Amino acid sequence: MKIQTSNRQVHNNEFEKKTVKKIQYRILPFIIILYFIAMLDRTNLSYVASHMTKDLGINSTQYGIVAGIFFIGYFLFEVPSNLLMNKVGARVWISRILITWGIVAGGTSLVQDVMHLYVLRFALGIMEAGFFPGIILYLTFWFRKEDRAKVISLFMLGLPLAYIFGAPISGLILDHIHWAGISSWRWMFFLEGIPAVLLGLCTYFFLVEKPENADWLTDKEKTWLQNELENEKHSVNNKYSNSTAKAIFGPMIWLLAIVYFSKTLAIYGVGFFAPQIIDSFTKGLSSTAVGLITAIPYIFASVVMILWGRHSDKTNERRWHIAIPIAICTLALIAFGFTDNPIVIIFLLCLINGATFSLYGPFWTLPTLFLTGTSAAAGIAAINAIANLGGFVGPYAIGAINDATGSVYGGLMVIAGVCIIALIIILSLRFDKKEANNDKRISLENSHKSQSS
Repeated sequence: MKIQTSNRQVHNNEFEKKTVKKIQYRILPFIIILYFIAMLDRTNLSYVASHMTKDLGINSTQYGIVAGIFFIGYFLFEVPSNLLMNKVGARVWISRILITWGIVAGGTSLVQDVMHLYVLRFALGIMEAGFFPGIILYLTFWFRKEDRAKVISLFMLGLPLAYIFGAPISGLILDHIHWAGISSWRWMFFLEGIPAVLLGLCTYFFLVEKPENADWLTDKEKTWLQNELENEKHSVNNKYSNSTAKAIFGPMIWLLAIVYFSKTLAIYGVGFFAPQIIDSFTKGLSSTAVGLITAIPYIFASVVMILWGRHSDKTNERRWHIAIPIAICTLALIAFGFTDNPIVIIFLLCLINGATFSLYGPFWTLPTLFLTGTSAAAGIAAINAIANLGGFVGPYAIGAINDATGSVYGGLMVIAGVCIIALIIILSLRFDKKEANNDKRISLENSHKSQSS
């Protein structure tokens, strides 16, 4: 009898793994591409900085505002966008987001002064608002909690890939495309805005809302996944379920937002100025060469991010998988002020990117420990919206301090200080015990169901 039960458990485990992989192969490649395009259109500004600022007469402080004002529009419309997606469905809403941000991104090629840039970058934030938290929410419709850190880490590959491939692609456009006597940086904005529009149209026909709508899953696979997700939903003690306002303004939401804010400060504060930092010690190199060098830290980050996410799922531990990367990022930011060696600078950029990117997977498992349904849509969007204000503060602070002191390092020290605060917060939170108890209870329930069947 024990042997029969054991064989049944082995069969069930194989069935579960096969089903999860089937869903991964169907969903993840497409949404990784979508995120790649989103990040390309969000960050390609950094590659044209030296060309565009010269043509338009923009100083470092103004450039910092241009880089960061995107996140103001993003902040204002993030929660409403995610709540609308929860009502109208992912397929329609994500398709709309892609098409409209592609149009605005391409339209940036027409700017004539810094005010035009302010308006269009602000509009780009409005149009893209809701995409990232919408995808995070969408993944909770398809993947169990124990699979999410790995899955989110794989989805997040779109971010480093946008730098790995976006940097040299943008560099090639800047070096070689000057059609009709139009500046190459204008062509870059136009050409890189087109894929978002095309993929928006593809999204409407390709994206499947929920497992019950998937004709590529068998009835057995649908039933198993729906039962797993339903059991998980019931295991969540969702004290915010009856109030969207509580989900947005609850203290846990704001503590997590501060932690995520530190990550955003580091990624965008460093990211928007990294090409200029690298360009400062690579004088004489082409834009393509600078782009290739800029990609190195992101290649490193993409590998670390996947391995760290897998390890977090394997150990079912989240808090230290977030705290350790923040600590490493803080030390690397501080070390920046003590070196001007190009090799060391590239190494520190690798550490900063590897650390900040690796906390994505573990971090986004935390909100789903206490949020479900509409409150999850609101809470996830609120965390992302509040935290992404760091995308404005980081570039602006570094730009302003650079104008005042002639160096970006003062701004990096400010970011390091915020990271220390985030480290204290995440170490004070306790999720793992509750998480482990929920996992154990769900596992026992599923085991009893399997034995009774």
